Amino acid sequence: MNSERLIKEAEEARQNAYAPYSGFSVGAAVLAEDGSCYRGCNVENASYGLTVCAERNALFQAIAAGARTITALAVVADTAEPVVPCGACLQVMAEFNPTMTVIMAGSGGVRSERNLQELLPLAFKKT
Repeated sequence: MNSERLIKEAEEARQNAYAPYSGFSVGAAVLAEDGSCYRGCNVENASYGLTVCAERNALFQAIAAGARTITALAVVADTAEPVVPCGACLQVMAEFNPTMTVIMAGSGGVRSERNLQELLPLAFKKT
């Protein structure tokens, strides 16, 4: 699956976001090692701390389906510049592949592709 297809999957997931408080809808899609794709969107809650990001939702969908190695993640939002995953999402991503490709996009057509280690060079690791 190429970057464009993964972005399209994330854009489709974004349409299902539940963001009544922030109005900031985000979609994500992850690519598992076997080629399977899993989607997620952000889901907000009146108790803000219970909100879950799109990236973690997509990752958790993959894990629930049995995937253990994620090769890429795409995240999209209605922003002029590419949206970057939050620190919590980056740490969860590192759990499943610290070298995965992270594809970030906004609605303005600007895209950025980075290795996860560039975004979170000092990820926590249990020793």
